[in-house]
Amino acid sequence: MGFLGKNKPGTVAAANTRTQGQWAEDRALAHLQSAGLRLLARNYRTPGRGGGEIDLVMREPDGTVVFVEVRSRSSQAWGGAGASIGATKQRRIVFAAQHFLLRLGAQPPCRFDAVLLEPDISWIRGAFDAQ
Repeated sequence: MGFLGKNKPGTVAAANTRTQGQWAEDRALAHLQSAGLRLLARNYRTPGRGGGEIDLVMREPDGTVVFVEVRSRSSQAWGGAGASIGATKQRRIVFAAQHFLLRLGAQPPCRFDAVLLEPDISWIRGAFDAQ
């Protein structure tokens, strides 16, 4: 039986979700790079269980570190892509950002952005803050 075999329920859906997520991140990354941002990390995860993950960590030309959450939705139903970045998700992103910043010597200016694909691309600077 192959990787997407019948003995693993949900495997096809999980593979499709991963493929869609990868496509959305690739598109967001290209959009941000075309705007002059430089990639520092992709899919940055904190060690251990219960931590957070950041889709893209970018740097603006002025040195600002930008933590980017990428969301993709095929429609605006149920609030669209932006509505899926709730308080719990924001806390996990902030936690991962704090962990990432510990690796840097000096504390640079930073912000939290969102790139939404529904299906057009929208870049929301300062989508939420660390408080």
